[in-house]
Amino acid sequence: MDSELKTKIIHAVDAGFERQLEFLKALTAEPSTRGNEQSAQALMEDALRARGYDVDRWLIDVNDIAHLPGFSPVHGNYEDAVNVVGSHLSRTQKGNSLILNGHIDVVPVGPLDMWHTAPFKPVIDGKWMHGRGAGDMKAGLTANLFALDALRELKFQPAANVYVQSVVEEECTGNGALACLQRGYKADAALIPEPFDEVLTSAQVGVLWFQVHLRGAPMHVAYAEKGGNAIDAAMPIIAALHAMEERWNEADRRHPEYAAHTHALNLNVGKIAGGDWTSSVPAWCTLDIRMGLFPGQDLATAKAEIEATIREVARSQAFLRSNPPEVVYHGFQAEGYALSDDRSPKAKAAIGALASAHRTVLGTSLESRPSTATTDARFFGLYAEIPALVYGPTAEAIHGFNERVDLESLRRVTQTTALFVAEWCGLEQS
Repeated sequence: MDSELKTKIIHAVDAGFERQLEFLKALTAEPSTRGNEQSAQALMEDALRARGYDVDRWLIDVNDIAHLPGFSPVHGNYEDAVNVVGSHLSRTQKGNSLILNGHIDVVPVGPLDMWHTAPFKPVIDGKWMHGRGAGDMKAGLTANLFALDALRELKFQPAANVYVQSVVEEECTGNGALACLQRGYKADAALIPEPFDEVLTSAQVGVLWFQVHLRGAPMHVAYAEKGGNAIDAAMPIIAALHAMEERWNEADRRHPEYAAHTHALNLNVGKIAGGDWTSSVPAWCTLDIRMGLFPGQDLATAKAEIEATIREVARSQAFLRSNPPEVVYHGFQAEGYALSDDRSPKAKAAIGALASAHRTVLGTSLESRPSTATTDARFFGLYAEIPALVYGPTAEAIHGFNERVDLESLRRVTQTTALFVAEWCGLEQS
């Protein structure tokens, strides 16, 4: 691809950037927390249909995916879990096919009084757009869509099949991306524009979600010594799990990508619920816990160590010996994934094409680094032999208060994505 065409593609992104921001504002305004994604998915569906893509909108059936590697169990049903995929089918099929993946679901906002602006009323303030999901990862969804728009403005389209995916469930299971694979969407590479600072993710951790259920012996607080406090019983379990966390982070257990990272794996007690009355010894307590894993760390072995740690605590506590805790797995059962472990020519070529596009836009070499979070990349890389490149804009306070995305970074990522598509897929006349 000559330099003149590259310049035209960059300028075409610029020409459509105000429209991109308006679409991002509309998408961010939709409160697409888990179970509430339908209105945001309707916007994505309409946008894809308006551009002439073949659109596939379907309700995920757990029975279709529950037997597949990478499936994570969930509570409840999927009556409201809708995926949307727009397909561009090339006439010439000269280039490499591509999945442009992004997730539409966002995490809860927390107390509204701790936000500077309303989380679902996006605001542009200088170079930032504020709002829940603006960074993680609706900006990335718009980058995928408007990168292809820039090529269309120049009367080009990819010379290979491209599948634009807007999926649910990324924030709790990843089953939305898994459902896309089950439905038959495969390609030579995948690009996921998660908000990771215009840096290629070389590796990502796995994630286990689990609950610890504790039962107490309720009693009037005046006779507390005769009861069994389920909340108090949780404290030594939390301490023991944090000690396990430190063991898992020891140097001899690290994946090579994390050799210099002293604490890549984080255990988080994300939620505690328990008790029914202030003057009653609590009869129950439930801990919701997240634990990270290194790429290559076996899920079954990790679960066994978690359960052994909790059993050991229970044996040391008189009350817990006769009221053993129960461990329940729900949500993420995600293996770690390292793109750097993929030595295939296909992976090398895809990374090279992204590095070339990045260099054209930013004038610097593409940096790579491991992430201490997980993404949907694992499904493509581990279970479908599809190199999965995670590369997206700069954002701040994702999953926190006052989330925001850097708009100039989003512009650059959209330009880089357009150039990457042009190089990886090749171009044909639209």
